[in-house]
Amino acid sequence: MSDNANTPPVVVGVDGSASSVEALIRAATIATALRAPLQAIIAWTYPVMLGLFDPSSDWSPKAAAEHLLQDAMQEAFQGSPPERFSQSAVPGPAAAVLLEQSDRATMLVVGSRGRGGFSRLLLGSVSAACASHAQCPVLIVHTPNGSFG
Repeated sequence: MSDNANTPPVVVGVDGSASSVEALIRAATIATALRAPLQAIIAWTYPVMLGLFDPSSDWSPKAAAEHLLQDAMQEAFQGSPPERFSQSAVPGPAAAVLLEQSDRATMLVVGSRGRGGFSRLLLGSVSAACASHAQCPVLIVHTPNGSFG
């Protein structure tokens, strides 16, 4: 495959969980092999219960998501991301954000389990939605040793 600036990216969903960090590592390997850019995306939303969110505080869900993304990138790449790497915090539910990105991706890579939900399930709701509805190939990455998170 030629090194083409127009090659769609390998998109990886990140939420700070162990499986999303592993997905970030795997996605980087795949992007390098395909000579494609790597795009890490974290989705964010405002808290459902307004009582948990004080609009006058300095806390912002976007800033918190960006911090989680930076931490995951540091853990995955020890501060040296691959070439042609981009990252973004996108507003919206994780599954919807990633499915929208799948329209213009070479591949979508997600962890098998995120930060929420029921740990006894094989797949989380986001990874299941991506596997069922993405417009590109999907790789679902499990954590090493089968640990949850």
